[in-house]
Amino acid sequence: MSSWNEVVALENIPVLGSRVFRTADQDIAIFRTRDDSVFALHNSCPHQGGVLSEGIVHGHKVTCPLHNWVINLEDGEAQGADEGHAACFETKVEAGIVFINL
Repeated sequence: MSSWNEVVALENIPVLGSRVFRTADQDIAIFRTRDDSVFALHNSCPHQGGVLSEGIVHGHKVTCPLHNWVINLEDGEAQGADEGHAACFETKVEAGIVFINL
């Protein structure tokens, strides 16, 4: 079952940056890449809970600001020798507005 929620205008997410969407249960980081792709991950690194929305976006990845773990924005998987997963959420952009599927 889909539950699409309007989040933010795409133009309000900086290129190579993020915004946080808060629900009653969790914070979700919404990322915008250089190619205007939009991804959504649970805003907590699977390593030790670093705030992913404060990380550095590069390509389709984000580097956690706490211990430099690299997380793939497409599937939430830790890269390299690191192991872990951040929950992902489906996104879409319609008429310049970002939606997330909860």
